[in-house]
Amino acid sequence: MVERVIKTGSGWRLGWNPEAQEFQGLVAGEGWAIELTEAELNDFCRLLGQLADTMSQMASELMDEEKIAIEAETDLLWVQVEGYPEAYSLQLILNAGRRCEGFWSASAVPGLLQAAKVLKVF
Repeated sequence: MVERVIKTGSGWRLGWNPEAQEFQGLVAGEGWAIELTEAELNDFCRLLGQLADTMSQMASELMDEEKIAIEAETDLLWVQVEGYPEAYSLQLILNAGRRCEGFWSASAVPGLLQAAKVLKVF
C-alpha cells in the first residue's frame, strides 16, 4: 500500500494521496490550496520540470538583466514561469472542470520543483 505524501517548504506544499477517490493531488502556496486529479498532478509535475529545464538552457542566451516568460499547456492545465533563469515565479491555471489559479513566488519555486521531481517516485 502506498502512503499519503505531503511535502512542504517555504511558500509551497505538494501532496499525493493514492487512496483518495477523485483528487489524489494537492498543490498549495501562501494562503491557498487546490486539490488535483492524478492526471492534473502528473501534468503539473511534468510541465514544471520541462519549464525548469528550458529556463536553465536559456541562461546562456539571455542578457544579465533580461527577464523571460515561458508557458506550457495540456488539456488539463496551463503553467508559466516568469523571471530570470536563476530566479523565477510560477503560475498555474486549471483548464478542465473547476477553474482555479495558483501562484508561487521565485523563492518558493526551487523547493517545489525538487518536490515535484520525487513526489511519486516509488
